[in-house]
Amino acid sequence: MAQKKILVVDDAEFNRDLVIQLLGDEYEMLVAVDGEEAVRKTEEEKPDLILMDLGMPVMDGWEATRRIKANSELKHIPIIAVTSHAMVGDEIQAREAGCDDYIPKPIDENELIRKIKKFI
Repeated sequence: MAQKKILVVDDAEFNRDLVIQLLGDEYEMLVAVDGEEAVRKTEEEKPDLILMDLGMPVMDGWEATRRIKANSELKHIPIIAVTSHAMVGDEIQAREAGCDDYIPKPIDENELIRKIKKFI
């Protein structure tokens, strides 16, 4: 059986590398460095799940999530917001943009794995 694909969207290389190290043995890892690239890679690769940073240059994660969820061919793909936006109301905003779940940074590895397994 083919490995499930996870798209990691984060403008910080350290954060991308951390997630890839944690998940790379079990999943095929794809990377995008901003929201615009995330939308394009989602259209091309059709990942099984997206880990979306919200605060990024070019196009932020909120807008990228809205565009992905507006596409009928992509809207079924679960998106987990992984973000340092951890103020009161940020999770609500992420869910309103279309995120299916939310994890604040710094990432709790066990929580991340548990939430990924919930969706794929």
